Amino acid sequence: MKGFRAFLLRGNVVELAVAVVIGVAFGIVITAFVKDLVTPLIAAIGGQPDFSAMSFTINNSKFLYGDFLNALIAFLIVAAVIYFFVIIPYTAMMARSKKGADPTTKTCPECLSEIPIAARRCAFCGQPQPS
Repeated sequence: MKGFRAFLLRGNVVELAVAVVIGVAFGIVITAFVKDLVTPLIAAIGGQPDFSAMSFTINNSKFLYGDFLNALIAFLIVAAVIYFFVIIPYTAMMARSKKGADPTTKTCPECLSEIPIAARRCAFCGQPQPS
């Protein structure tokens, strides 16, 4: 029981649980946004009032492609939000933090491999390195 308790109270398990709950809540908000705002906006332009009602039938099998369109639009919105509000700022922050750090490697002028900055010979081609 003690080991199980330690497992549950580890930082990354709790952080993962919080991330899942926030992700589910965010998904619900995006689904509602698509259903209640985006779909009617597209319908106002295109004339179809509700994507979820769109379907076709083949051999008495009903295919609800409208629900798929709603899910696809929700996915694209989630992907766009993650890209523009998480990936781009994170990449910019990492680039800024790397600029200030002292380099730990240099490029060998002969073979263009990355080697430690204090190396006197290239580990890949064996060429002596200028000081």
